Amino acid sequence: MASLTLPSPSQSSAFLSTSSAASSSSSSYSCSSLGCRTLSFNGSRSRIHVANSVRCDLAEPLNFANGKPNIPLLNERTLPKFLESARMEKTVTRSNTRIRLFSGTANPGLSREIAWYMGLELGKINIKRFADGEIYVQLQESVRGCDVYLVQPTCPPANENLMELLIMIDACRRASAKTITAVIPYFGYARADRKTHGRESIAAKLVANLITEAGANRVLACDLHSGQSMGYFDIPVDHVYCQPVILDYLASKTVSSNDLVVVSPDVGGVARARAFAKKLSDAPLAIVDKRRHGHNVAEVMNLIGDVKGKVAVMVDDMIDTAGTIAKGAALLHQEGAREVYACCTHAVFSPPAIERLSSGLFQEVIITNTLPVAEKNYFPQLTVLSVANLMGETIWRVHDDCSVSSIFQ
Repeated sequence: MASLTLPSPSQSSAFLSTSSAASSSSSSYSCSSLGCRTLSFNGSRSRIHVANSVRCDLAEPLNFANGKPNIPLLNERTLPKFLESARMEKTVTRSNTRIRLFSGTANPGLSREIAWYMGLELGKINIKRFADGEIYVQLQESVRGCDVYLVQPTCPPANENLMELLIMIDACRRASAKTITAVIPYFGYARADRKTHGRESIAAKLVANLITEAGANRVLACDLHSGQSMGYFDIPVDHVYCQPVILDYLASKTVSSNDLVVVSPDVGGVARARAFAKKLSDAPLAIVDKRRHGHNVAEVMNLIGDVKGKVAVMVDDMIDTAGTIAKGAALLHQEGAREVYACCTHAVFSPPAIERLSSGLFQEVIITNTLPVAEKNYFPQLTVLSVANLMGETIWRVHDDCSVSSIFQ
């Protein structure tokens, strides 16, 4: 039996500005400063039963062998707080008769949460590997004339999951689906978006062409590594920003906005960090200047900005080997930062990321579940936030021909 710690409702200090904290703070998130109660799991299949929380089916009991991560549960109301506002279209009539949601094998847990939020059952699909490694896909229900949404991040193993997505798209196209939307929480090869040296490929454009030619009519992706990747597709792309999910969680922290500084771990992430800082009561910005001597190898040079005595929040779109963010955190401590938080959307966690992140440099490592996190990669400072509500709402808005950008305004 394993236990998951949940907070009891309580008031949180403003981490954002007063107006932002009022609409963003949520007692449904796990936080060390909040009172807690324990929820236990047992049996071969478990279901979470907690007031004001999402009920998720678990294939097997949780077993945290490498430390217990904080996994905040989603709010059971129609939308989490960062989506509850006058922006919502209250007259939308949602019909699920012609919509189908299928999951690949890359992140079935997220797919189940999205389906639960949308009030749908995941479509029946048979995916298997032959002895020689070839992938077989068969839809086990009719999709003729339906709007089909395929949830499949191209996470490691990237080539396997990408090929599986392409075959799923092809199966839907040949089954006469009306429209096919590739829901890609994590878009692999996004870092290969330009030529930095002679005779290099631009793999992001190649992958975009593959998805388009396979038969997809639309792509829905979360926090692309660079905005220009949307232009590589010749079909519509809906870019989902997961920033509100992390901001909503940070609102529960008992940290004064005057003590905050948002840090970009490299020069390329300045625009992302600046947008994040603006939402945190227009917090000051610092930049770690580094020079990379090879792929997945980073060297910190110096710090631009003041972090002495402050709580530093490092923001990036992904953590791969954690070399960049770990060396940046070490520099921040040298420059007098009181605490360092790491926030990212995509937790790739290639070795030796776990050793670097759990070494004591970070007060907390906050990620989302766009990629599945293996149990062996859990460590005490890890917090996993779910983007299922956000993605489910986005899928409904695409299906109902409603505005998607209004969610993030």
